[in-house]
Amino acid sequence: MITTHEAFDAFKRALETGHTADFLHKVTDDFHFFVPLPLEGWNRKQLGRERFEELVRFERSVFQMLLTPLIELENESYGMVVFSSEGMLNGRPFRNELTIVFEFEKDRIRSFREYVGMPLKNYETP
Repeated sequence: MITTHEAFDAFKRALETGHTADFLHKVTDDFHFFVPLPLEGWNRKQLGRERFEELVRFERSVFQMLLTPLIELENESYGMVVFSSEGMLNGRPFRNELTIVFEFEKDRIRSFREYVGMPLKNYETP
């Protein structure tokens, strides 16, 4: 059984380094996710491994970040992590607290949904 800590660690590594293989090795064939980016094409459910790789490339193109887990909770079906994200976003210092909820299916990540602690206007082109 995959743990919330393992899932978040692989997610964190993907976003911080761009290396997605470990995270993608942990997902189901019908993997999907939602991230609340206020941008066309990202403001709905996203499907599949390739789309996750696109997310990581996009995020890393505008935001060099460090993610720090603050609270982790889990049961047999879901894992939740409250975490801080800080770094440079479009050339300006940025810090936010977010929550990610992973849905597990046996020993894999079936989905995740991210919730943001503040508006993401900084993602808009300056």
